[in-house]
Amino acid sequence: MRPSDDEAAVYHRWQFRLSLASLLLTIAGLAAVLLGGLTRQAPAAPLPWWLHVAGLAVALGAGVRLLTLPLDWARGYWLPKRFGLLHQPFGRWFWDRLKAGLIGGALALVALEIIYGFLRVSAWWWLWAALILFAGSLLLTVVVPVWIVPLFYRLVPLEDAALKERLLALAKRVGVAVVGVWVADQSRKSRTANAALTGLGRTRRILLFDTLIAEFTADEIESVLAHELGHHVHGDVRRGLLVQGAVLLATLWAATHLLRLGSAWFGFQGPADPSGLPLLALILLLLGLVAAPLANGFSRRVERQADAFALTTTGNPGAFIGAMERLAKLNLAERRPNRLKEFLLYSHPSIDRRIELAKRTRSPSPLSSPPRGGEGGVRGHIGRPSP
Repeated sequence: MRPSDDEAAVYHRWQFRLSLASLLLTIAGLAAVLLGGLTRQAPAAPLPWWLHVAGLAVALGAGVRLLTLPLDWARGYWLPKRFGLLHQPFGRWFWDRLKAGLIGGALALVALEIIYGFLRVSAWWWLWAALILFAGSLLLTVVVPVWIVPLFYRLVPLEDAALKERLLALAKRVGVAVVGVWVADQSRKSRTANAALTGLGRTRRILLFDTLIAEFTADEIESVLAHELGHHVHGDVRRGLLVQGAVLLATLWAATHLLRLGSAWFGFQGPADPSGLPLLALILLLLGLVAAPLANGFSRRVERQADAFALTTTGNPGAFIGAMERLAKLNLAERRPNRLKEFLLYSHPSIDRRIELAKRTRSPSPLSSPPRGGEGGVRGHIGRPSP
C-alpha cells in the first residue's frame, strides 16, 4: 500500500484485486472441471434429466464457493472491517452471507432447470427461456422488497414526525404514492448510508438506513430521497427491466451457438446434455462480463437523470453536494476513478462528477407539478460504494 494514496483509493484498489482474483479462480475452476471431463462420468444409476441438472448444479456451485471462500471473506469481511466500514460480528456477517447464498443459489437452480427444460424440446430454447426468466425478474421486483429485504434488516416506522411529514409531502408533490417511511437498522452492520423506494402500488414505501438519519441533515435526506423519486417519475424500474430483458435475450441467443460448438468439441451429447453444465456456466459468465459495461453505461445515464431531477425538484444544490460529501465519507467511495475504470465497472457516476453537476446547476424554484410517476420495485444505491 502506497502511503501517498488516500484511504478510499487504497480500499478500492484492494477490492478490485480481490474481486479479479475471485473471478479468475472461478473461471479456472470451471475450466478444470470441463477439461478434466469430470461431469461426463455416468451416474451410478440413471437419473431424470432435471435431477441430473440439480445434482451437477449443486456440486459445481458448492465447489466454486468453497474455492473462492477465502477471497470472498477477505473482500467482504476482512477488508471492510480493516477500513472501518463494517462492524458486524463475523457470525452475523456469515449468517447474512449464507442466507444470500442460499437464496441466490435457489434462484440460479430454477433458472438452470428452465434453460435445460427448453433445451430438450426446442431449437428456440433461448427465446422461451428468456421470456420465462424475464417474467421471473418481474416477480422478483415485487417479492424482494416485501419478503427478502426483511430477512436481512429489521424495519421500523420512522419516528421523527417532522421529517416523515416532509418526505411524504415531497413524494406527493412529485406524484409518487407511498404508504409510509420505514427505517432499516444498517448501523448494527455497517456505517454505510443509503435510501430506496421499495414495493409496488399499495406496498410502496420509503426506506431509509438509520445511518442516513443519524449523519445527514433534513435537507440532505430530502435531496437523497428526491433522487430516488426521480427514478420512479422517469420510469427507470420499467426501463431497467426492459434493458435487462434485452441483454438476457441477446446473451442466451449467443449462448446457443457457443454451446452447440462447445458441446461437439468436448464430446457432450448435444447442448441439452446436463454434463455440459460447466461449459454453459463458463459461456454465461464470459458473456455476462461482455455485457456488463453496456448495462453499467445505461445505469450511469439514468443515475445522472435522477441527480438532475433531485437538483431541479429541491432547488437546493448545496444540500445535494453536502449529501454527496457525506456519502463519500461514510461509504468510502472512490471520488474520481479513471475514465476506463468508471466505464467498465461503475453503475453510478463518480462522486466528484455528481458534485460537478450540482455546482453547474443554479438554484431554481422547486417544481410545483412535475410529471406524475409511480412505478414500483426497488431503486436505491444513491450512495452505494463504487466497485
